Amino acid sequence: MLINLSEVFTLEGKEKTWEVPFEAKAYKGSRVEYPVVSANPVKITVKNLGNRKLSLTGNTSVTLAIPCSRCLELVNYTTDIEFDQEIDMNASDEDRVKDLDEQSYLSGYNLDADMLVCNELSLYLPMKVLCKDNCKGICSRCGANLNKGDCGCDTWVPDPRMAAIQDIFKQFKEV
Repeated sequence: MLINLSEVFTLEGKEKTWEVPFEAKAYKGSRVEYPVVSANPVKITVKNLGNRKLSLTGNTSVTLAIPCSRCLELVNYTTDIEFDQEIDMNASDEDRVKDLDEQSYLSGYNLDADMLVCNELSLYLPMKVLCKDNCKGICSRCGANLNKGDCGCDTWVPDPRMAAIQDIFKQFKEV
């Protein structure tokens, strides 16, 4: 959702608040894409600080479907996002992107609320999501979800310290 900020620039100290829907269907990170299950409207307050500088504050709540790190079942992960930034409109679009090291959500006098939330969302995502604390994961042999039951695969793992002796026994079996 694009927000036109031109009326905020008319007077130093002018402040305006918008409540806009979060319209993105998915969060797209550098290597991942998670579908958006639900999202609250984005509340954004922009204040003219003078000298072509803006204060940008706001919040929202977003629920994403993220795969469990162990069993790969989708988990609904909800996060509350709050942001508080200062934007220098004297800088060029390229300089703002370079300073923030991210895609610019500001183009001219238009603010892309969806891109702003997605940029902030990348800071709020956890390193690992689990469907439950005691998730058993998947079988390393057949890929079955072990939370749904035992797959019946042989789980015996040989002791690596005995590898040399096992190689000797294999030579006798081949003869």
